[in-house]
Amino acid sequence: MKNNKKRTPKQFAALLCVIILVLLYLVTLIVACLDFPGAGKMFAACLLTTIALPILLWLCIWFYGLMKDRQAAAAEGLSDRDEKMP
Repeated sequence: MKNNKKRTPKQFAALLCVIILVLLYLVTLIVACLDFPGAGKMFAACLLTTIALPILLWLCIWFYGLMKDRQAAAAEGLSDRDEKMP
């Protein structure tokens, strides 16, 4: 059966993060196995990105939730003010 659920922006961002992390793991493994100039710096950058990417995603999702709640509260405040007007 076909699943017609619409993906939320949070799900899309999380899936994109997982794909990028898998690619980073592969690049990290390849860089660790090969010996070329700058491999040490590239390996360190891959490890740092592996840690920073999920944190950055969490911050973006958290900020998106805050903004969405603020918009909903502002819209609710406007509707309350419209009801009070004579």
